[in-house]
Amino acid sequence: MRVEIWSDIACPWCYVGKARFEKALDAFPHRENIEVVHRSFELDPTLAKGDIEPVVKLLTKKYGMSEAQAQAGEENLGAQAAAEGLAYRTRDRDNGSTFDMHRLLHLAKERGRQDELIALLYKANFAEERSVFNDDERLVELAVAAGLDADEARKVLADPAAYADEVRADEREAKELGANGVPFFVLDRKYGVSGAQPAEVFAQALEQAWGSHSPLKLIQENDADACGPDGCAVPQH
Repeated sequence: MRVEIWSDIACPWCYVGKARFEKALDAFPHRENIEVVHRSFELDPTLAKGDIEPVVKLLTKKYGMSEAQAQAGEENLGAQAAAEGLAYRTRDRDNGSTFDMHRLLHLAKERGRQDELIALLYKANFAEERSVFNDDERLVELAVAAGLDADEARKVLADPAAYADEVRADEREAKELGANGVPFFVLDRKYGVSGAQPAEVFAQALEQAWGSHSPLKLIQENDADACGPDGCAVPQH
């Protein structure tokens, strides 16, 4: 069964929600039969690569709150993250375009290293001092730590068109599915879970999706001629 997660590296609730989902997934009896795929969703797709500003300043402009209110919100998020065993810098974080990160995540998906890379990107953005925005070499370092080839990662970052269509396709699909925010979890293309829900909610969703998930049933009375990896059966007369 496949679980697809639409998220953004700049989204703190995606960071927390991933941890809560994984807690439920680790305890799920059929864990080995679950495929997790991360999908792209930019909170602000209009940002250019160099558009970087402090998170607190962004919050004051976007929501009309005071700096004290914005900082209090960051402290609350820090507490929520800590409850899930996550490190979270509540001060001096910045915000910027995540488009290049999403493009790298599509490369990582092709190389079977997507989950490793997204975990490193979250940690770098929310828990580490060095910014992940507008710093290609920082992203290359994280890609290598996730098991990707450095030159291949640099090539993707140097070409704005590389995996751009894949990112935009994910974002269009999110809208088609009715996802106006993230994190957004889609289980078996039948059930959706919105937001950083408690682990218990994710556990219930997994059980429900698994209970209604059924493998393909073949309708046949006798074997019929077919082609396979070894070729096609030759009729014998």
